[in-house]
Parts: sequence; C-alpha cells; structure tokens
Amino acid sequence: MQGIYNVLVKLSGAVLKSAGKFSPKLKEFTEGRKDLFPKLEAGIDSSQEYFWVHAASLGEFEMAVPVLQMLKNKYPERKILVSFFSPSGYKNKKKHPLVDLFTYLPLDTKENASKFLEIVQPKMAFFIKYDFWPNFLNELKEREIRTFLVSVVFRKDQAFFKPYGKWMLKSLQAFEHFFVQNEESRNLLNSAGFENVSLSGDTRFDRVAAQIEANNQIDFIEQFKGEEMLVVCGSTWPEDEDLMIDFINSSVKIKFIIAPHEIKPEKIRALEKKISISCIKYSEKEGKNLENYRVLILDTIGLLGRAYSYANIAYVGGAAGHTGLHNILEPATFGIPIIIGENYDKFPEAERLRQLAGLFSVKNSGEFSAIMTRLYTHSDFREKSGMISGHFINSNTGATRILEEYLSK
Repeated sequence: MQGIYNVLVKLSGAVLKSAGKFSPKLKEFTEGRKDLFPKLEAGIDSSQEYFWVHAASLGEFEMAVPVLQMLKNKYPERKILVSFFSPSGYKNKKKHPLVDLFTYLPLDTKENASKFLEIVQPKMAFFIKYDFWPNFLNELKEREIRTFLVSVVFRKDQAFFKPYGKWMLKSLQAFEHFFVQNEESRNLLNSAGFENVSLSGDTRFDRVAAQIEANNQIDFIEQFKGEEMLVVCGSTWPEDEDLMIDFINSSVKIKFIIAPHEIKPEKIRALEKKISISCIKYSEKEGKNLENYRVLILDTIGLLGRAYSYANIAYVGGAAGHTGLHNILEPATFGIPIIIGENYDKFPEAERLRQLAGLFSVKNSGEFSAIMTRLYTHSDFREKSGMISGHFINSNTGATRILEEYLSK
C-alpha cells in the first residue's frame, strides 16, 4: 500500500502544477514550493540547532503558539522552524516573534523528506493536531529524531484503525509521545498498541486564555459600540450571513461587527447588498462618526480576536455550511455566549460547550432570531451563559504545561 501511496504523491505533484493554471489556490500551493530547498538552505543557520514545528494551516499555528512560547522560554539557545502545508497559513504568518524561519512543507516523497531533514537537522519535531505524512515520519524515525504529536484527536473512522491502514498506523511509531485531546483518542491508540500517550487537552485553551492578559483595546470599536449591546460575528461565510441577516436588518438596539472569512472585494460587496440598515466598512471608517452606524464590516484581518473582547454575544461562522466551524474558544475566553450553525459534529469542544449551555446551535434564521431575542431581553440568561463559556476555558487550560513537564523528565 505504501508503494501505491508513493506513486500517487508523485503523480499529484504533476497534477497540481497543471491544475494551478485553473485554480488560484492550487497555483499558490505549487508556486510557493518553487525553489523550496534553496530557500531553506539559505535561511537555515547551520551553526545553530533547530526545533521543527509543523502546522497544517493557520488554525494549527494558533494552537502551536503556546508550544512555541514554551520552547523559547525553556530552550532560549535553540532556533525554531515552522512549516506549513497550506498557503493560507504560510501567507498570513511569514513573520512571528517566536519563529526564526517559516517554510512550506514539500510534498511527502522519500526524497523530499530526506532532503528536508538533511538541511534542517532538527533536534526535536512537533506535529500539531494532525497532518500525518508517512515518509516524513519514517525518515524522522530512521534518524532517531525525537518527535511528538501535540493536541491530536483520533477518530475510529480514520484509516489508521482500518485493516487497509496498517501501514499508516506503523508510521505513527515515529512519535516518541502522543499528547491527545480526549479519552477516545487515548483509547484508540491504546487499542492499537500505543501506550506512550498522555491525556493533555488542547493547547488552544492555553492560547486563548493568554489573550485576556493582552492589550485588547481598539479605539474605533469603542467609538462604534458606545453604550449599546454588540454582537461580533466572526469568520462568517455566506451561509452564516443568511442565517443572521433578517435579524440584523430588523435590529434597532443592537450593533453588529461582521468579520467575513473571505475579504475579497466582491465578497464584501455581496455582503453589503444584503444589509439594509446603516453599515460601514473598516476600510472606509476614517473621518466618519462610527456611532451613527449599526453594522461595521471588518474587511481586514488581525482584529477579530481583540474585537471579541467588546462583544456581549458572539456568532462564530463555518457551521451553517460545510466549510468547518471556526474557533469558538476565542470568544469564549471573554466570557460571552456563543451562537453557531448546525454542522459541528467534528468539533468536540463545541458539543461540550453546547451541553453546558454556553453555546447555542441554530438551523435557520428563525432559530437565530429566537436565541438572539432571548439573549438580548434576558440579561441573567445572557450573563449565565457567558460565565459558563469563560469557566469552560479556565477549566481546560494546561496542555502546554503537560508537554513541558514531559520534556523536563
């Protein structure tokens, strides 16, 4: 089976180059990997020792931040290389104070894995949540490089636990230790013969908990909100916006900040057309009296995490359609109730918070209006739900500490 996999990976490289002519995203994927190894050789300081942290995309990088901070504190003499698989991660995080060098991860061929590790020669490797690449893992094992899987979630329907996936399961032997998010993941690994497992939780809780201590002030949001109630709608897609738009357009005592996941001009224009009340974009706010507007569209990136600190209620996008629920922990850390769409079955943290009544799932615009009305008109209910969200974060921190304690043994 691994032979077939290796052939398919090599074929995919050629296919992706051709497909890039028709897809901007695939073009970014292939163009970003041009001259990858010469760039990597030029960026690596061969006189220094490196830790390698791999994150599939931007969300996994945010999970990695507490780990990066811990590594910098614990091993200040070491440098850190972060690799991304997706262009969205690489494009948005080309620089970061905790990272010495960013790179794309080359396709998972034996040759690429060998060359990559020969250049970097990491002292340790950390994979965040998932993105299992058998050839890279096998090469790490052969070179006896200490390798860890952090904040992972396993499911019984994954190939590792199927008869045809035994060769992939074998590649997991590269990991010295697994730090899993839940009991199910630990049980699945145990049933497959892996005892080197710790139930640590999710480093995202550590990441968002630290946001409370940061400077979250945004002057223009303070001006926009004034003394009124504010709903921050983060990482929304058109399906999410369709759930909310009737309520938004009928609201006279609530203000809304909408931060769309895609901020391309045509996407922003399409959103603006749906809104019938006074609306202004971030890019056009200069010189305007923001108090006079009911809706503020953040057609920019990098402000959403701090914007949640001003919210009384949050809506988190991605679950009204099938693009994948975005980060509910960012608003939860500020102790506010959260609303999402109905498709969140692969997001255990959302199910747990829903069961606790800090989060509410809606199927249509009627249900959205109903829960919004209840949260707006019943302050006790709103505050209790928010307290549950905040406590949910505080009671689940510590994943990074467990990793650090293991490394200290």
